[in-house]
This record gives sequence, structure tokens and C-alpha cells, in this order.
Amino acid sequence: MIEVLEKTFLTMLGAAAMTQQKAEEMAMELKERFNLSEDEGKKLVNKIQQGVEDRQKKLQEQAMEEVQRASERLGLAQQSEVDALKKRLDALEKKLAQ
Repeated sequence: MIEVLEKTFLTMLGAAAMTQQKAEEMAMELKERFNLSEDEGKKLVNKIQQGVEDRQKKLQEQAMEEVQRASERLGLAQQSEVDALKKRLDALEKKLAQ
């Protein structure tokens, strides 16, 4: 099940990356079509890239939240819970060894 979640997450990130490339292409096309200066074209590309990066971050956050919810629904332990249990087990094993 975790593999499916990972693949879904990676697919979403790939789609976001493709969107950024498409945005850059569109910006270059607009630059040519509206005869923008080099500086105006760079500003436009930077603005579009920033918007794509913001959307990418939001998408990553949403994907991580969905993975967390799916893990909870499946009853999977979080790494912090597993680590805490390992510490307790180590302490108990030390007590038994004495």
C-alpha cells in the first residue's frame, strides 16, 4: 500500500514539474507574440516560475497530508511511534539481562 502512495506522490510531483516547463514555454511564446523586451520577458518567466513553485509546494504539502491520512486509516505506525517502542524494548531487555 505504501508503494502505491509513493507512486501517487511522485506522479503528482512529476506533473507539477511538467507544468513549470509548460509555463516557461508559454512565457517565451508570450514574449515573442507581444514583442516584450528581454528584461520584461525575464520578469514574466520569473513571475510564472514563482507561481509554479508556490503551487508545487502546496501540492507537496497536500500530498504529504493525504499520505498521513491514508496511513492513519490503514493503522500504520508513525516512525516516531516505532522509535519510542524500540527505546522501551531496549530498556526492558536491559532490565531482564540484569
